[in-house]
Amino acid sequence: MGEPVRQSDRPAARAAAAWCVAAAFGTYFCVYAVRKPFTAGAFADDPFWGAGYKSALVVAQVLGYTASKFLGIKVVSEVSPARRAGLILALVGVAELALFLFAVTPAPWNVAWLFVNGLPLGMIFGLVLGVLEGRRQSEALAAGLCASFVVADGAAKSAGAYLLKAGVSEAWMPAAAGLLFAPALLLFVGMLARVPPPAQSDVALRSERAPMTAADRRAFGRRYAAGLLLLGGAYLLVTVLRSVRADFAPEVWAGLGVTGQPGVFTYSEMAVAACVLVLSGAAVLIRDNRRAFTYAMGTAAAGAVLLAAALVGLRAGVLSPLAFMVLHGVGLYLPYIAVHTTVFERLIAMTRDRGTVGYLMTLVDAFGYLGYVAVLLARSAGGGGPDFLAFFVPLSWVIAAATLALLLPAWYYFLSHPAARPAAGEA
Repeated sequence: MGEPVRQSDRPAARAAAAWCVAAAFGTYFCVYAVRKPFTAGAFADDPFWGAGYKSALVVAQVLGYTASKFLGIKVVSEVSPARRAGLILALVGVAELALFLFAVTPAPWNVAWLFVNGLPLGMIFGLVLGVLEGRRQSEALAAGLCASFVVADGAAKSAGAYLLKAGVSEAWMPAAAGLLFAPALLLFVGMLARVPPPAQSDVALRSERAPMTAADRRAFGRRYAAGLLLLGGAYLLVTVLRSVRADFAPEVWAGLGVTGQPGVFTYSEMAVAACVLVLSGAAVLIRDNRRAFTYAMGTAAAGAVLLAAALVGLRAGVLSPLAFMVLHGVGLYLPYIAVHTTVFERLIAMTRDRGTVGYLMTLVDAFGYLGYVAVLLARSAGGGGPDFLAFFVPLSWVIAAATLALLLPAWYYFLSHPAARPAAGEA
C-alpha cells in the first residue's frame, strides 16, 4: 500500500503540497475575474426585447458555460498532463476577448458575447483538478482549489462593484476586472505547470489516473449508472441553488435588507469557506477509502440539514442577514464541496476502476448547469418578480429536502456495490 513518508521527507512533502494548493487556488481565483464581476452590475437601463437585461446576460453566460461542460466531458478526460497549462491560458484568453467585444458592441446585441465568454470557461476547473487528483493529499489539495471559487465568487463581485464605484462603466467593468488579474494568472498557471505527477506511493493508495477514451467513459457509466444518477441528481440540485445564490447575490442581500456594501459578498463567503473547507479537507486524514467515502457522504447529508436549519432560523427571525447567509452557505457548500474533494476521489480509489475525478466532475457539472439554465428560463417565463427572496427561499427548501432524499440511497448504492468491497489488506 505504499511506503510511509519518512520524517526527513515531511518538510519537502509539505512544501510540495503548499505549492500545489497555491498554484491551483491562484489559477482558479484569477479565472473568476473573467467570469463573475459582471454580476455586480445592475444592467437595469438596457432593455432586452421586453425581458430583464441582466437576466439575459446571466442566461447567455450560463448557456455558454453549460455547453463548455458538455464539450469538456471529452476534452478534460482525454487531455494529456503536459497540455493542461497551455490550454488553460488559451481558454481564458478567449473569454477575456469576449468581454472586450461585449464592451464595444451595443446593447442588447452584446448579450451574445456573454455566451462566448462562458463557452471556454466551463472546462478549466476539470483541467486544474486533474493536476491534483490521485494523491495521498488530494482532499486537502482539492479543498484548497475549492476555496478559490467559494472566496473568488464574492471577491470578483466586490472587484466589479469597486470598479463601478471608481467610475468604470458597466459595459467595460467585466473586461477591466479580467485585465487586472491577468499578471497573477500567468504566474499561477506557470506554477501549475511545474507540479510533478503523483508518486508511486500515491498510485498504490489511490489508483492510477490516466486519460480516458470514449470506451472507458461508457464502461464506467454502465457499471455505476444507478448510483451516478442519484448522486448526479443531488449535485444538480445544489449546483442550481449555488448558482442562483452566486449570480443573484446582490438581489438576495437586498431582499434581506442589505444594500450598498460591496465587501459583504467577500466577508460572507470567506466565513463559509473557512467552515466548509476544514470539514471537507479533514477527509485526507482518513486512510481507508471506504471510511473516507462514508465521511464525505455524511457531511454532504449534514449540509442539507444545515440548509433547512438556516431557513427555519430566517423564518423565526433569530438570524441576522449575515448569519443566515453564512449558515445557508455552509449547508449548501458542504455537499457541493464534498463531491469535488472526496466523493469521486475515494470512489475511484475504492473501486480501483479506470476513471478520473476531472472527468466525473465535468460530467455532473454539465447536467448541473443545464438544470440551472432550466430554472432561469422557467423563472423568466413566469415573470419573476421584484422580491427575489420570495423565489430564493422556497427554492432552498425544495432543494434541501430533495438533496437529502437522493444522497441517502446513493450512499448505500456505492458502499454495497461489488466493486467497492474492501481489498485484501484494507480495514
